[in-house]
Amino acid sequence: MSVDVSSPPKTPAVIDAVPLRHPWRWVAAIVVVVLVVLFLYGAATNEAYGWSTLGKYILDQRIVSGVVVTLELTVLSMILAIVLAVLLAVMRLSPNPVFRAVSWVYLWIFRGTPVYVQLVFWGLFPTIYRNIQLGVPFGPTFFTLDIQDLSLYFMLAVIGLGLNEAAYLAEIIRAGIGSVAEGQSEASIALGMSWLMTMRRTVLPQAMRVIIPPTGNEFIGQLKTTSLVAAVPFTFDLFGRQRDISAVLFQPIPLLLVAAAWYLLITSVLMVGQFYLERYFSRGASRKLTAKQLGALADAQTLGEVGHT
Repeated sequence: MSVDVSSPPKTPAVIDAVPLRHPWRWVAAIVVVVLVVLFLYGAATNEAYGWSTLGKYILDQRIVSGVVVTLELTVLSMILAIVLAVLLAVMRLSPNPVFRAVSWVYLWIFRGTPVYVQLVFWGLFPTIYRNIQLGVPFGPTFFTLDIQDLSLYFMLAVIGLGLNEAAYLAEIIRAGIGSVAEGQSEASIALGMSWLMTMRRTVLPQAMRVIIPPTGNEFIGQLKTTSLVAAVPFTFDLFGRQRDISAVLFQPIPLLLVAAAWYLLITSVLMVGQFYLERYFSRGASRKLTAKQLGALADAQTLGEVGHT
């Protein structure tokens, strides 16, 4: 059987693909752009927004100090929440029934009641407990602390925010621990590790890839939840400062815009940090290769082809 090698190979037919037109998408886009422009023009020309007042108080010393206090509330309450959440999640997964019951009751109470109600309760703490005594029951007292003489509202706000947030973070951590394959724990136990050491050295490091994204969202949410600390009462945060100034000026709208601008700025920075943190903990789990990795892979394939030849 002879093969005619002189004839050129047939080229495949070129398909002239015509993309499907979607004119209504452009119509909807134009309508949206027009509405946005009309809203911005109306807001810019509406005197009720008080843009001059906003520009005057956006960097006011009282507002800036309120921003600092808000950041302190957020960071301290999240540190307390993370430490307590890890403990609650481990207790929830513990084989000890007492630990599981205590953790479940804690989550049930703090997730089942509004955070505003909890903050009001913590604000009434000095009324419920007028002093703290340390001593022998029905015997001598060694230490007495008069709560009425202390200014505890900042600390009570941190405790109230942290205890509430811990209930939600505990479930996030528990879900992250559950995402780790059971074989990892079995291998660690086979190597002689205790249950606590297995959690600390094997399970939790792998669970961070699942835990970090929702924890970042909770951190951003906690920043905005600090606006409720007036229930304690504590009014030196960003929202409390703008409310005090607006009560004097009788201009609540521009001062609310001042607070909103600061909240938006801080949350934007936190979202950028969350992005890089997620990328750090997702190393080895992403299927996307960098340009350097793709170049190294291509070089390896070339060397392999040369070796075969």
